[in-house]
Parts: sequence; C-alpha cells; structure tokens
Amino acid sequence: MFIEGKNLVKKYGKGEVTVFALDHAEFGVEKGEIVVILGPSGSGKSTLLRCINKLETLTKGNILLDGKNIDDSLEFHKKIGMVFQSFNLFENLTVLDNITLAPIKTKTLSEIDAVKRAKELLKMINLESKINEYPRSLSGGEKQRVAIVRSLIMSPEIMLFDEPTSALDPEMIGEVLSLMKTLSSNMTMVIVTHELDFAKEIANRVIFMDGGMIVEEGTVDDIFNHPKSKRLKDFLSKIA
Repeated sequence: MFIEGKNLVKKYGKGEVTVFALDHAEFGVEKGEIVVILGPSGSGKSTLLRCINKLETLTKGNILLDGKNIDDSLEFHKKIGMVFQSFNLFENLTVLDNITLAPIKTKTLSEIDAVKRAKELLKMINLESKINEYPRSLSGGEKQRVAIVRSLIMSPEIMLFDEPTSALDPEMIGEVLSLMKTLSSNMTMVIVTHELDFAKEIANRVIFMDGGMIVEEGTVDDIFNHPKSKRLKDFLSKIA
C-alpha cells in the first residue's frame, strides 16, 4: 500500500466524556488510486484526513507512507497537499503570493521558477488574469481553484480534499469538480465529499465511515448498488 493506516485512534476528553473521532480505523490507498470517503457529519472523515497530513496527532496507531511512518519533516510535507473546504487563502496576499509563498519559503523552487510555475498553473485553470488580485475579489469557485493550485505547485504525490465544494454556491461547484477530475488522471487522491454523482464518476474505491470507524468499503458498484451494512443503506437512502 502507498498510504496505510493501522489501528487509528483519535479521542478527545477523558472518562465518561471521552469522544472517539477515530475508533480503531484501518485503511489503505494504492499509488494512483482515487479514494472517496463518505459518511455523516461527525463520522471521522475530516479527522482522518487531518491525521494523514499531521494537522492532528493520533492518540494511537500509525499512518505509513511508502511503508514508513509519517513524520513532521519538510520532506514528508512536500509529498502531501491538502485542500480545505474554507479555502484558507491569505487575504492580505495576492493570488500570486498565495501560490508562491510555500515553495519560496521552503526553497523548493527559486522565486523565478515559482512565479513561472504559478503562471503556468493559473493559465491551466483560466485564472491568469487574476494573478495580482486579492482573494476578496474572487468568487468562491475561483478561491478554491487557487487553493488547489497552491497545493499543486509543491508537486505533491498525494492530494487530500476535505469537502472542497461544501462552501460553494451550486453554480460554482462544477468548475472545481472539473479541475479535480482533470488532475485525477496522474495523482493519488483521497477525497471527502457529499457530491455522490462526482464520487461515482471519479472514485476507484469508496470508504464509508460512521462513528469514527470504517464501516464498509468497496468499488463504486459495491457501495452504491450493493451496500451490505444497514448503516450504509440508511445513509444512502437519506442522501438520495
């Protein structure tokens, strides 16, 4: 497995008020695979992504990348990019500065190369005209596409998406999903989303979580057409 989680536990509180965000969850993602994670709110989906990216510290368990425990090293963080539902752009920086800040600070790219690469990526998403604008002047869909490009400029081996369309107006969702679909042909992705049609279209495999546990996983056909657990059947019936 390219990415593997073993016996993952993340809990908050103590004693009777302990809450398990992850409850002995285990998963695996092959290189080049597109895995979509579904589940109700509070099921542990976002916590799992944040633990993979070391934004949360596990209470117990290990996450492996290429067979090695993930760590807080710069080299590890270069391998994983994450796109949040709330964009997380710096409002006081231009689009160009938002995109080039990380590669310049980490010396992944020289300033000249970072600017050149940023322009190439902005052209790819049809936002080259916005290069010197600030986030406040962008639409939600434009902000999210810039956030994706900000991760891409670091040339990550895996992209994590935490409900990337949940903060968007309906007419803006399509442009973000279209970009993700374009990227999916040559990148490993783990995507938390409620866009079921998109999940059916893009996923190689689907994971269903509830109560911090991975309840069921399988192909798109397995999960959507032949669910086994009562919990997944109930979830799909309510979403539908």
